[in-house]
Amino acid sequence: MKKIFSLVFFLTISLLTMACEKCYNNKDFEISSTTVTHNKELGVTVWEIKVKGKAGQTTPKGVGKLNGAPVLGYVFPTTLKPSDVGFSETEGILALALTSHPDFDDTPMWDENVDRNYGNDGVIWHPHWVVLQKDARVAGGLSVTQFTKGDPGVVLPANNPGMEMYMDSPGFNVVTNGNTIRVIVPDYRISNKTDFRFDAVACFMMVDTGGEEGSMGATNMPMLGVYKVYSVASKDLSLPYKVK
Repeated sequence: MKKIFSLVFFLTISLLTMACEKCYNNKDFEISSTTVTHNKELGVTVWEIKVKGKAGQTTPKGVGKLNGAPVLGYVFPTTLKPSDVGFSETEGILALALTSHPDFDDTPMWDENVDRNYGNDGVIWHPHWVVLQKDARVAGGLSVTQFTKGDPGVVLPANNPGMEMYMDSPGFNVVTNGNTIRVIVPDYRISNKTDFRFDAVACFMMVDTGGEEGSMGATNMPMLGVYKVYSVASKDLSLPYKVK
């Protein structure tokens, strides 16, 4: 739990002082509650975030390219291990991120808008497993953990989108309804672990591909960093919530 609490300082400061060029700070990202409920009969967990506005109604305004592409997210940091969802063992916080980003599609196995084009629906809310690390380079204090391409010690789930980050595109069903966004996760996709703790965060992220050089991570910024935290269910990212 020490590494979890080490993130508290960064998030507390960012909530008070951060600014971003393209902010979407409204009630759609003001979290009022969060739950994860286990349905033993169906063998699934239902992950839920409620907001004071309309969940998922606000989506990013595209910039027309991958470098600098905005990403909005409803994120569940957890105490699950990266290996529970198919990653190799690595330091960091495993999180389930529900995201929207119009400038690129990173779910090549899934056709979320059912138009038979698998590469044009990044703006539709969809899930990712990510491993988060604290990162002072970005105002939100967090980024997705990167690795060196070709590192033989790195193992990724089969549906990863191909970037040099601990990220997967698991294809779980995401539903928005009024003030609520939900995602359904089968038990076997989390190694049947249903006794974990979690939290909920609403945030603005951005992609950095290394500018004109076109090489991921060529600059000194993370490939995918958190630049603005809009709200945290627990207020301090202490992961106090238990699966019901």
